[in-house]
Formats: sequence, structure tokens, C-alpha cells
Amino acid sequence: MPDIGIIGAGVAGLHLGLLLRRHDIPVTLYSDRTPARIATGPLPATVAHHAPTLRREAALGVGFWPADTYGYTCHHHYVGGPRPLTFRGDFTSPSCGVDHRLVLPALTDVFQDRGGELRTGRVAADEVARLAARHDLLVVATGRGPLANLFPRLDGPGSATAPRRLLRAGLYHGVEPAEPKGVTLSLAPGRGELIEIPFYSRHGHVTALLFECVPGGGADALCALDQRADPAAFDRAVRAELAAHHPTVFARTDPARFGLTGPLDLVRTAIVPTVRADWAALPGGRYALALGDAHTVVDPIVGQGANTASYSAEVVADAVLEDPVLDELFCRRVARRRAEVVLGAAHWSELMLRPPGHVRQLLGAMSECRSAADEFTDNFGRPDRQWRLVATPERTRAFLARHGVLPG
Repeated sequence: MPDIGIIGAGVAGLHLGLLLRRHDIPVTLYSDRTPARIATGPLPATVAHHAPTLRREAALGVGFWPADTYGYTCHHHYVGGPRPLTFRGDFTSPSCGVDHRLVLPALTDVFQDRGGELRTGRVAADEVARLAARHDLLVVATGRGPLANLFPRLDGPGSATAPRRLLRAGLYHGVEPAEPKGVTLSLAPGRGELIEIPFYSRHGHVTALLFECVPGGGADALCALDQRADPAAFDRAVRAELAAHHPTVFARTDPARFGLTGPLDLVRTAIVPTVRADWAALPGGRYALALGDAHTVVDPIVGQGANTASYSAEVVADAVLEDPVLDELFCRRVARRRAEVVLGAAHWSELMLRPPGHVRQLLGAMSECRSAADEFTDNFGRPDRQWRLVATPERTRAFLARHGVLPG
């Protein structure tokens, strides 16, 4: 029976560890943070799990936040401009937004309860060879630090050399959920996007606001504000941005209650979309396999990072069960099996950051065709299918024609 080492205890590493332990495969998970430190630390991101990920978690016995209580059923769209568009698309099965400071420690506890070994402490790049000698396969599931550099960056779609957006995300009181309960995707052309998510955190049911700010577009002023220096001024600036550019969300804010849930519930970052090689050869004939952010880093504009990480973990686990010879052929098989979904998500995410004409036309068409909007929304759980619909003008026209929308 192979022995697997996994560096990184996010969704990718934990889902892989749980999937393997379900079959009693020895797994050691290396994390740079203890579960307690994650639980009490700053907001890592505002993450939604779509239906395929929720089904995977339920099958693993870790569906602790069922979608019928904690989830949402649709996307509300607002596209600003001289003639604003508003429309809705429904899921066939709901998605769910839960703070990863709750999720990751809970999954880590289950992993250990089921016989997985957890080792905490930062793994340096010069320790990789030593760890590889302990395991039949080393999986790198963290994009932080130098370990990701084991896997060469690949040029092409999905890879950039600079951030497309500056990100400012936080959790807030005082925003009434949309009706029906759903995410709002609000676009302010030239300025950026707002993703509003019904979210569950240690404060209970709250609202996550993720501002995707175009560098130099004006909204990036939010990224420069020091919330701790003047919390009230920060809250006013957020409401002012909502009022001016995201009116459907602003209309649901209560000025008497609106405010950040706490100073640790705010994150500022910038992500460089990156696609890396799937594997790397290590000394001694062993291999390192890239997983999650070590493989692809995507901007959160369409919420694919954690979901494709979970999917990729399942592909790896299935491959280990089918073929315990963990050599280069094994790595190539994993790469082929996951490419359409994982790279489809990377390509789709990059496209939405710089939407070409046919994508802008698609948004307009969906505002008048509910069936097209529903299918587009449901495909957030199927990024491979979504990419096939939006990759080229011809494919988008065929998608709309199938829904009875004529060109133009």
C-alpha cells in the first residue's frame, strides 16, 4: 500500500487526505499552521463551495454545513452602465459559503480521527528531498512560499505576469440577503466587480463583500484604507462604493447596522493568475505532484479555486487507488484526467477578468433569456462545461441559439 505525503492543509490537501484515509492509505499531512491558529486567525478568503464539492464532502462525512440551512440557490446579476442590466440565474442544486476558519479545522480533526497524521511547521524547499524519501508520492498542495516553484510556470491562457485585480474582502453585518437568497455578481465596467455572498462565520449568518478592483480604476482606493485606524470611516467608504456603483446591494444595507464584523474579518490581497506544470521529478526516483494552488492559481471572480482543488484531489485519490505505482506515468495520467476541469476553470476565470465582446453580448442576452441565465449559473459547478460555452464567439452563439436567442 503506498504512503502519501501532502504539504498543505487547505481544501486540496484535506480532501485528498480524507479520500485516501477512507481506503486506509497511510497519509501524512504537513501544515504550516495549527488548526487553532487557523480558527483564530485572519479571514483567509471568501470561499463558496458549489454543488459537486458539497456532494463530495457529504460522501466523506464532513458535510457539517448543509446547503438547505447554510446555502443559497441562485446568482443575481447587475451590470452597470448607461443602460444597466439586472437578471437572475438559478442553480439546480445550491451552493454554500462558510468561513474556512470553521471548515478547515473541522476537517483536520476528522482527518486525524480517521488515522491521518498531522505534522505542523513550515516545510522549507531544501526539505523536499528528505520528505520524498519518506513517502511513495509527495503532493504539494500549497501555493505559498517557494515550494510551488518546484513546478515551472507555464505561459499561455490562465497565466499572467501581474494581478488583474486588487482584492478587498470582508464580512459585514447589516446587509439583508437578496430574495431569493443568492450571490450577487455586480459589475461596474472599468472599475471592477463586487461579489456579495451569504456567508456563515463564527458571528453567525453574515454577508461577505469581495471587491474586485481594477488597478487605477478608482475602486482600488478601498485597498489603501487602513480599517484599524478609523473603522467608521472605512465602513462609510464601503457604503459609498456600494451606493455609487453597486446599487442593488446598497439598497439592502441598513445604515444603522452596517459594519465590518471584526478587524480580523478583512483581507487585502492581489492574485497573479498562474498555471504550473503538473509534476516534478525528485531525487531518488520519486515524484512531486502539484495540487490546488500549487498547480493553478485563479482570481476568485467566478469562485473556482477551492472547487477545482477538491475535484483535483478526487482525481488524484482515484488514480492512487487504481494504480499504486506512483511514477511519471501515474503523474501523466492525473494531468490528463483533471485538465479539462482545472484548466477550464483557469481559462474561464481569466476570460471574465477581461471580457471580450462576445461575453459582454452574452450578459445582455441572458438578461432577456432566463433559461440561458440558469444554465450559465448552474455551470459554476461545471467549469469545463462553462469554458466550452464561452471560449469563442462561435461557441457562445451556438449556446444562445440553443436557447432560442438569435444573433444580435
